Amino acid sequence: MDEASAEAGTEARVRFVTRDGCHLCEEARAVVAAVCAELGERFVEVDVDEDPSLLARYDEQVPVTFVDGRQHDFWRVDAGRLRRALTDGGRVG
Repeated sequence: MDEASAEAGTEARVRFVTRDGCHLCEEARAVVAAVCAELGERFVEVDVDEDPSLLARYDEQVPVTFVDGRQHDFWRVDAGRLRRALTDGGRVG
């Protein structure tokens, strides 16, 4: 859990799996951050290279986003699709 989530007493609904030096990750981070800020949601970022189980599964797919614990996107993040997944009508899970 990230510090902002811990302070608020809630877990982040969006988990963003990334790696240092990844240009697609930079682009996706901007989309995730903007949509989460717009909707008042939090996200936590995890480095794929620091978690052997994530690395084994998602090495070639970063960045990967998860919403409510389920894989949502990889490589690119569509703002509209993420927004829908985070609204009540589009809640994943």
